[in-house]
Amino acid sequence: MAAQEQRRTRANWGLACLIAAFGLAVFGYTVRSGRADSALLFVVLPALLAAALALTPGKTTHGRVFRLTTIVLLLAAVALHEGAICVLIASPLVYAVAHGTAALIRLARRSRMLAVLPLPLLLVGGIEGTSQDLRIQPDQSVEVSRVVALEPAAVRDRLAAGPRPVALGRLPLRLLGAPAPTHVMGDGLEPGDRWMFGYDGSSHGAGGAIITEVRAAGPDEVDFDVLSDDSITARWLRWRGASVRWHAVGAGRTEVTVVLGYQRRLDPSWYFGPIQDRLMHAGGEHLLDMLALP
Repeated sequence: MAAQEQRRTRANWGLACLIAAFGLAVFGYTVRSGRADSALLFVVLPALLAAALALTPGKTTHGRVFRLTTIVLLLAAVALHEGAICVLIASPLVYAVAHGTAALIRLARRSRMLAVLPLPLLLVGGIEGTSQDLRIQPDQSVEVSRVVALEPAAVRDRLAAGPRPVALGRLPLRLLGAPAPTHVMGDGLEPGDRWMFGYDGSSHGAGGAIITEVRAAGPDEVDFDVLSDDSITARWLRWRGASVRWHAVGAGRTEVTVVLGYQRRLDPSWYFGPIQDRLMHAGGEHLLDMLALP
């Protein structure tokens, strides 16, 4: 027993050293890439946590599954850098699958029949998204409304002035460290007018921009097409268009509504659909902040 424990301890230390070496390599690459400002948060911290977990023995089956799953997620976060937001969003699903699989294996040792019963559900959930024909409602939209203390004419003037970058005010976006446009150009509400939302490549890796164009405009509504999108958000969704409409709701008060259409790129729908819906609602609120409509 003592020899087995000693071998396990050596294996734990070996794994911790490999994790530390991986973390140092990614840290060096990140600093050389000019992203030292975020290297501590996105590289050093996850690598240290993973190394610490490698030195912590798991006493039960689910304890060992939790430890190994967490190590893998942390290393994925290190490798993906700012893409760690994807790891964070997906981690509850990964834990559920890992622990569910461990439970099925333990159940199979007692009764193979009981262990086989959940397999059809797992297969149905696993094949969604493997092709475009096997997706459930990937095209979604969100609608965000806000009443502002402005006349409709003043709202139109603010919209015509175009958006401007502002700090994230929505709690879900701040907690996830979601990327936000850092340089914005464009104004106008006439067909053909363009607005550009640019992302800082030095702090968010991918950078890129979303370029929109006014497709149609009326006295109380404007519709936008998305001409191109090579921003970091393209990892999670494809924009289908957007519209802004407004109408008076009382003396000196106007209700402004933003409608954002997008195609979800993450599956399964039952998990990522509601998550993206809430994040897109927060994004719509942020857009209203950028339009100076608090």
